[in-house]
Amino acid sequence: MTYPIKYTLAESDIPTTWYNLAADLPDIAPILDPATLTPLGPRELGRSMAAPLVEQELSTEPEFEIPAEVRQLYAQYRPTPLYRARRLEKELGTPARIYYKYEGVAPTGSFKPNSALAQAYYNKQQGKTSLIAETGAGQWGSAIALAASFFGMTAQVFMVKVSYQQKPYRRALMEAFGATCVASPSVETEIGRRILAERPDHPGSLGVAKSEALEVAYANPEIGYTRGSALNHVCAHQTVIGQEAIRQLELAEDYPDIVVGCSGGGSNLAGLAFPFLRERLNGGRPVRLIAAEPASCPTLTRGRIAYDYADAGRMTPLFRMHTLGHGFVPPPVHAGGLRAHNIAPLISRCVEDGLMEAVALRQNECFEAGVLFARAEGILPAPESTHAIRATVDEALRCRERGESKAILFGLSGHGNFDLTAYDKYFSGALPDDALSDEDFEHGLSSIPELARA
Repeated sequence: MTYPIKYTLAESDIPTTWYNLAADLPDIAPILDPATLTPLGPRELGRSMAAPLVEQELSTEPEFEIPAEVRQLYAQYRPTPLYRARRLEKELGTPARIYYKYEGVAPTGSFKPNSALAQAYYNKQQGKTSLIAETGAGQWGSAIALAASFFGMTAQVFMVKVSYQQKPYRRALMEAFGATCVASPSVETEIGRRILAERPDHPGSLGVAKSEALEVAYANPEIGYTRGSALNHVCAHQTVIGQEAIRQLELAEDYPDIVVGCSGGGSNLAGLAFPFLRERLNGGRPVRLIAAEPASCPTLTRGRIAYDYADAGRMTPLFRMHTLGHGFVPPPVHAGGLRAHNIAPLISRCVEDGLMEAVALRQNECFEAGVLFARAEGILPAPESTHAIRATVDEALRCRERGESKAILFGLSGHGNFDLTAYDKYFSGALPDDALSDEDFEHGLSSIPELARA
């Protein structure tokens, strides 16, 4: 029998700093005021994020110190394990060496607490008594519910309606930690009511849920708005993943030729890939970075690079990034965490500069790879993670065809134990591929602000 190999670190090996890729990329595009198209400063950004997070967002310093209290909370589940997927390699008959960094050991089953704990800490320090967030698949909402509980705060989460219906156990997990979960669009906000009046059967989107959360946060100064992905400080918080992976691969006496991550808002991908990119940009070994996104929400592969809003209600500033348009409504794929019209500006910049490549994958082929992985490695992956697995399997099969022995590292961003309804549909043949229609695609692109196009 072939056995997996697990590479573990000690609690003392938890990183002490977060890495900021903005330090290694020149001429970072500023965040713009939609009215004047001039760069926003700390004062304006402070309306929707705690002052220390604003400082991190605008910083070009290479590292931020992780507060001791946050690092102590990390110790409940970090360092997370890295495995050599020996049984998957054997199943594929590939000479490739496949490794995966498993974030599903976190209390909520995904990588999201890495930033949720940090954001809760900073909001608590700023005197906030409650947290609010939007969530797609429920992973971020669960993490915020957990973090709020740890810091003695209340929490409210606007969850994309289709995921609210598809994933009742994630909603129950949020409620178990004490949070209130609302299906978005909702009647609780002016924006939600307006959207429902225009389209009563609206399935929801991260852009809409974000607008609802912001509306509530702007109306109450005691509520801290939290961001689950995309922004620079969120990407930085997630770099504990890649920093640990580098140390663990040293134990394996190996280094990846390819690093793969699933791609929605971008923070999970950034967390794994950016520390390896730092080494590459500073004279280290070359490494291919691959962003695996859903074909139904092809932000990097078909979106435009432009200044756009991060939410459907146009309450955010303008960010320069790959976007499908803030008016884009993605099909209801089960990888709810990847259903974002926009992506992290730093990820977008990496793709634009040729530092990272992107592939778009269909839902059924990803679930096929997820089941293959589960049967080989014994972990049921989240639907989002199956995209990284699919891209990894494809690369491993190319290695088999070419007789190449490459090292491939992918991020297993979370487990799929709350997603069994989706797997049940896959096994019964009822899981659609949710192809993106030309009409929906063009409608989304048409919402990109004309005067702000890059």
